[in-house]
Amino acid sequence: MVDLMMPRMDGLELTRRLRANPMTSALPVIMLTAKGMTVDKVVGLTAGADDYLVKPFDTLELIARVRSTLRRNQEFREVSPLTGLPGNTRVRREILDRMRGGTDYAVGYVDIDRFKSVNDVYGFERGDEFITALARSMHRAVVAAGLPPAFLGHIGGDDFVIVCHPDQILPLTQQAVVDFEQAADELYDPEHAARGYIEVPDRRGNLLKAQLVTLSIGVAQSIATGRKYADPREVIAVASEMKKVAKNQPGSYIAVDRRKAESV
Repeated sequence: MVDLMMPRMDGLELTRRLRANPMTSALPVIMLTAKGMTVDKVVGLTAGADDYLVKPFDTLELIARVRSTLRRNQEFREVSPLTGLPGNTRVRREILDRMRGGTDYAVGYVDIDRFKSVNDVYGFERGDEFITALARSMHRAVVAAGLPPAFLGHIGGDDFVIVCHPDQILPLTQQAVVDFEQAADELYDPEHAARGYIEVPDRRGNLLKAQLVTLSIGVAQSIATGRKYADPREVIAVASEMKKVAKNQPGSYIAVDRRKAESV
């Protein structure tokens, strides 16, 4: 919290310096001032303040605004800047909520096969287009899945996570696969899409053929296997393990963990 009127350096200059410093640029700032004119509020918010409170203020209102600002800041940090989807922390919290709620759930770990070849040939900017295309395909599939609502998160790079009811996981991921493959074909140069592969140079300069991208999806679920997961990381680890199984199969593949829990 900073006051607009302070000795040596006013709140506006302090806020500008905080925003200019990479170590403090994301620090939440609430500006306090005795001035109540709209123009003063606009100037403060333009300088980078997250909220504005006029003195004298009510203590309960100040506490509420601090909590609200911290919550918004936390939510902003948990969102992928590329796709706008929730990140790692929010994904774990969603799985934990379903664990505690006692409802059946499935977790799908989605990954683009041969994504590195796209970056190597076309560059990172085109690679980002493939990631956002997958995000759109996954989002359309999640919406089409209906109720109960499914959750979609982006944990980084070309990796996404779905949390939904077990009955939704296969139709949801199957739709996402078809949708993404169609979208991905349009992102390749026409000649590459027509011949079905791109040529990627190795470290020695030799050109290697890389097939067009597909999806590998690993699924862990709370039913059928009889497993009692104690931590969201355990579920994600199983889904990740199944994703590796899917990567050993040709084309897009969905590998579902159906192993029974070992009896004790």
